[in-house]
Amino acid sequence: MRRKSLEEDLIRRILKGLLYEWKSFFWVLPPHYRDLMKPPIFRLNDMMKESWGYWNPEKREICISQDLVFNYSWASVREVLLHEIAHQFAYEVLGCKGESPHGPTFQRACFLLRANPKASGKFKPLDERVANESPDEEEKILQKIKKLLALAESQNQHEAEAAMLKAQDFIRKYNVEIIELDKKRNFVSTFLGKPALRHPREEYHLATLIQDQYFVQGIWIPAYVLEKEKMGRVLEITGTLKNVQLAAYLYDFVHSYINQQWEQYNQDRRLNRYRKTDFAIGIIEGFRSKLEEQRKVKTSLSKRNSLMKISDPRLDKYMSYKYPITSKFRRNGKSNLHIYQDGLRLGKQMIVYKGITYEDREKRFALEG
Repeated sequence: MRRKSLEEDLIRRILKGLLYEWKSFFWVLPPHYRDLMKPPIFRLNDMMKESWGYWNPEKREICISQDLVFNYSWASVREVLLHEIAHQFAYEVLGCKGESPHGPTFQRACFLLRANPKASGKFKPLDERVANESPDEEEKILQKIKKLLALAESQNQHEAEAAMLKAQDFIRKYNVEIIELDKKRNFVSTFLGKPALRHPREEYHLATLIQDQYFVQGIWIPAYVLEKEKMGRVLEITGTLKNVQLAAYLYDFVHSYINQQWEQYNQDRRLNRYRKTDFAIGIIEGFRSKLEEQRKVKTSLSKRNSLMKISDPRLDKYMSYKYPITSKFRRNGKSNLHIYQDGLRLGKQMIVYKGITYEDREKRFALEG
C-alpha cells in the first residue's frame, strides 16, 4: 500500500509539472494568441516505445509516455511536451483541420512556439541524440579531441597540460574556421544540471566558463522542480551537437573535480556549504586563468586576435529567434578569501582528460524525487 501511495504521489507531481511547463511556453507567442490556449487534460500512458506522446483533440488530452518520463531527463520530456502543445495550438487556435498531422499549419505552430516538429513517434529522445549522435563531418573532430584528452592523463604534468591545451586550441580553431567559412550548421539545446529553486554561485561561474570555451550560449530558463512542486530554473545551453557534447563533458568533469577536492579539503575542517561555494569558485576561476595564461604564451603578437572571444552570427540569430526577450541578472556574494585562494591553486592544477560521453550522466528525472 505504501509503495502504491508513493507511485501515485510521484505521478501526481509529474502531471502537475506538465501543467506548469505547459503554462510556461506561451510567452514567445504574439500577444493576441496567448489567451486563446486553454489547459488540456494530461495523462501518462504505456506506449510501448511506439510514440513519446500524442494530442487527442476529441478528449482535449495530451498524453506522454511513461517510458519517457521515468527513463529520460526532464529536458527530453519538455521537448516532446512542446511538440504536443504545438499540435494543440495548431488545432484549437490556428484551425488545423483536414490537413496531415504534421502539415503546414502544424509547422507554423512549431515555428511560433519554438517546438521541434520531429519530436514524436519513434524520434530519438534528446538525451540519446546528445549522448550518441555525431554528424559524419564532426566524428573525426571528436575522435581527435578524444585522443588529445586521453594524452592528458599522462603522469607527466607538462605533457598532460600540453595535451589538454592542444585539445582546447584545436576546438577553437575548428569553430573559427566554420564561422569564417559560414558553413551550414544545426543547433541543439539541452540542460546542464538539474532544475532548482536556487543555484549556488559557482554554477554561474561555471556557466560563463563553458560558454567562453565551447562556442555555446547559455540561458537560465524556467523548469519544473519535482521535489518542490514549483517552477525553478535550469541552465540550458545551445550550440552545434559537437560543442554541446564537449560543454556537457566539461560541466560534469569540473563538478566531479570540485567534489573530490572538497571532500579531501574539508575532511577535518567541518566547513559549511557556503565555504564550498568559495572553494568551488576558486577552482573554476583558477582553471580559467590557467587556460588564458597558457593561450597567451602560445599566441604570437601577429595572432593576438585569437585571444578574443569569437561570436557565431548563426548561433546569435538562432538564439534571438528562440529567446526573443531576455534579461540579465547578477548573483553577488562575499567569499572567504583564504578558502577561495586554496581553490584557485587547485584550479590551476586541474587537467581535463579523456572521454567525450554522456554515459555516466544521471538521465532519469522522475526517479530523482
